[in-house]
Amino acid sequence: MTTFGFRKASALPGFGVTLGFTVAYLSLVVLIPLASTFFETATLDGTRFVAAVTAPRVLAAYRLTFGAAGLAALINAAFGMLVAWVLVRYPFPGRRIVDAIVDLPFALPTSVAGISLAAVYAQNGWIGRWFAPLGVKIAFGPLGVLVALTFIGLPFVVRTVQPILEDFEREQEEAAACLGATRAQTFARVVLPALAPALATGFALAFARALGEYGSVIFIAGNIPMKSEVISLLVVTKLEQYDYAGATALAVVMLVASFLILLVINALQWRWQRRMSAAGAARKRSSASGGDGGDAAGGRAEVLP
Repeated sequence: MTTFGFRKASALPGFGVTLGFTVAYLSLVVLIPLASTFFETATLDGTRFVAAVTAPRVLAAYRLTFGAAGLAALINAAFGMLVAWVLVRYPFPGRRIVDAIVDLPFALPTSVAGISLAAVYAQNGWIGRWFAPLGVKIAFGPLGVLVALTFIGLPFVVRTVQPILEDFEREQEEAAACLGATRAQTFARVVLPALAPALATGFALAFARALGEYGSVIFIAGNIPMKSEVISLLVVTKLEQYDYAGATALAVVMLVASFLILLVINALQWRWQRRMSAAGAARKRSSASGGDGGDAAGGRAEVLP
């Protein structure tokens, strides 16, 4: 006798159809445009490609772009965590307004942000005039690029860390304090490990956003060749010169470099989460086998200096 088996119903109705639409959408929006960049670059032979991506002007733009993007992401990781901490832990008048201001770089047009930053940090601006007597030139130089990239990357760190802080159990901090840990020890050994994956994600998002920034940078950078040019400006310059192959060659280098950097950051984040999960599982096993007294003694020995 022949028996007919029926496939178990999926938890997501129409999974095959939705998966097809998802793949088609990602292909049209992401994969096909990126693939066309590689196809256009393939029109260059090896010698022309190397010459296009290793010209002295291009190398200077690489150094400025990656250096400023990395430094801006580090600054945002530190101060973004501080902003998120203040917004979550301390009630104060106008907190909702400050919380909304954090999202301004998301909603503000990049050209408006660039003009505003250039006006404020110029030598006759509200902030720039205080640095001019010291010989520090912020706007229309490499330092202006750093300011612009820091401005546009801050919300990524704040919005990534803020939900983790809101869900973090304060009882863990209180337990560490009861075991004799100082505030610095509690933050370093209890709070920071829980925030580390979110900080890594915020850093990666801010870094990736800074690499491709164009609108806000060109107004404050000065765009001086070999000094304050970013790679996105060189891509636009080559397009204006109808050098499509050269522009896509620079785009391919930036695409591959960005992908590799994000891959490394995500791998480190994954290893950190795996290590923390293993440590948590080990503590649970130790607590279940040793009892509360042994766990409390171990916790005291671990937290106390």
